[in-house]
Amino acid sequence: IASIGMTFVILLGDIDLSTGTVISFVNILCAHMMVNMGMNPVIAVLISLVASTLIGVLNGFMVSTVGIPAIIATYATQTAFMGLALIMCGGMPISGFSKGFAMIGQGYVGVVPIPVIIMAICFAIGSFILNKTYFGRYFYAVGGNVEAARLSGILVNRIKYLVFAISGFFAGLAGIVMLSRTNSGMSNAGYGYEFKVITCVVLGGVSVTGGYGKISGVIAGTFIIGALQNGMVLMNINSYVQDIVMGVVLALAVGFDCIQKKKQSN
Repeated sequence: IASIGMTFVILLGDIDLSTGTVISFVNILCAHMMVNMGMNPVIAVLISLVASTLIGVLNGFMVSTVGIPAIIATYATQTAFMGLALIMCGGMPISGFSKGFAMIGQGYVGVVPIPVIIMAICFAIGSFILNKTYFGRYFYAVGGNVEAARLSGILVNRIKYLVFAISGFFAGLAGIVMLSRTNSGMSNAGYGYEFKVITCVVLGGVSVTGGYGKISGVIAGTFIIGALQNGMVLMNINSYVQDIVMGVVLALAVGFDCIQKKKQSN
């Protein structure tokens, strides 16, 4: 789910390192509101999604209006909101949710898990945005050539705001699903997820320099990473070795993309 927002960001030639922290922050925020404040789960979820979207808007402001490079702006957001999440929970997990909330991450419709249905709907929405909306075309235009896009009348700054806001929203939604699935709000729930999400997107054929990629490729990349991780767990491979393998996969995917770009330029 989080990889959809990251796809849009990378299509622009930017990167969002705050994804994992947004997942963790939403875990803690939503859990805190439901358990410690006694808030209705629906309202808590909606407020959490608004908060995650606003974090994306903040990233867009720093990147677009202030001019901070995306890698620095989102790293700053990552660090700040991780600290805020830890302050809210005191470093301790929060649990004790209603059975109704648990349905989001643990329920089934027939034989199909609800998280899979949510993921499928999100990928369909992502594909619709890219292929059937005018601003989806703008994502490709800005990622391909920022200056040409600006001269053609595209409001580049607004597009960046929109993309980072969407990234924040999908990361927040992923955090809600994870919270419901684990039934416990943890400050490290999304630790390292930005790395996994970027790997899924790049492995799915989205160019790290922007301007090229499809949601269908990201879906394939997501399933490949999921199968690879599950396979390594089933084979009882050491977690440190798993990190090495994932790092190599990311390097190979980016390397292949760079080689393809060089061939095209020649």
